[in-house]
Amino acid sequence: MGLIKIERLTICIDGHNDFAIWIRAYYQNHIYQQNFSRETSLYGQVDFPRLRRGGLRGQFWSVYVGCPDQPNNYSDEAYFGALRDTLQQIDLMQRVVNAHSDQLVFANSAADVWRVFGESSHISSFLGVEGLHQIANSVSVLRLYHRLGVRYVTLTHDCHNAYADSATPTLPLHNGLSDAGKTIVGEMNRLGMAVDLAHVSHETMRDVLAISTAPVIFSHSSAYALCPHMRNVPDDVLHMLRENRGIIMITFYPEYSRCDDPAAANLSDVADHIQYVGELIGYRYVGLGSDFDGMPAGPQGLEDVSKYPDLIAELLHRGVGIDDLAGVIGGNILRVMEGIERVAAENWDELPLEDNVKPFFGVF
Repeated sequence: MGLIKIERLTICIDGHNDFAIWIRAYYQNHIYQQNFSRETSLYGQVDFPRLRRGGLRGQFWSVYVGCPDQPNNYSDEAYFGALRDTLQQIDLMQRVVNAHSDQLVFANSAADVWRVFGESSHISSFLGVEGLHQIANSVSVLRLYHRLGVRYVTLTHDCHNAYADSATPTLPLHNGLSDAGKTIVGEMNRLGMAVDLAHVSHETMRDVLAISTAPVIFSHSSAYALCPHMRNVPDDVLHMLRENRGIIMITFYPEYSRCDDPAAANLSDVADHIQYVGELIGYRYVGLGSDFDGMPAGPQGLEDVSKYPDLIAELLHRGVGIDDLAGVIGGNILRVMEGIERVAAENWDELPLEDNVKPFFGVF
């Protein structure tokens, strides 16, 4: 009875899905062909039949592109390729949503998600940019992404950038946020763009949580206490996240779920992370961020996007309450979005941050 109530009355929202990069890799962004039809079983962990079986009602689609070939080159020119590729991926997902408008619809706010949920069975869609290398050192680009439907930006991916340190390189560059990074966090708060701390170093996490005036998100991370990988979130940061009113959306990625034996990772391991964080800081601050199509294989029992009901059933079996579970699978990220939107509305009269552009007509 509990599972039926959850599926009928609660929105299931996933914080991170890499469908777009798989379309780029395996279909070269060509979606108007027979092998990319709405009823075809696509290569990977995501397609439309499996999305329907999974009961998903909201999705942040990542428009990820990789770090530059020279990861230690932080010049504007080093990022121009990433900027072009990001625009291609945004265009791709806009075309996917338009081509499958009987199942997908773009949303701009938490209120849009609630409205769509009440009116149809469509999947409300947002975009997420996975690393500030994708803005090519330009706050103008950041704002344009927001206009194009991007609602969160991860501060780093697997490389440092001019703004923040990543979790991946061994040696830090800024020891957390740079001064430019602190400034851009403020601009994201003003704009209503969620600050995503997945992929950043632990010091970057702490720096951001110390200054952000809006709730922040971890779009696809897990608990460091259960799996001590640098991509995961330590307990002290989780306590800061609670004070910030943000959310950690637990990833299904095997290497971040079960450090001792990723190949043996399963649905129960993912549930362990959800339960651990929920009991440590409260289920109000937990969500789901699968990383489907961003991992070679999902954990046993969570192989693809059809499997959300099995995770819900496991959490119910463990005694997670209906209200807590309703928050984890969708309500909590909507609360966070509302908080981000509220901060932006309160700061509507602040002037936007401006790029420093080079003069090209000489000195006047």
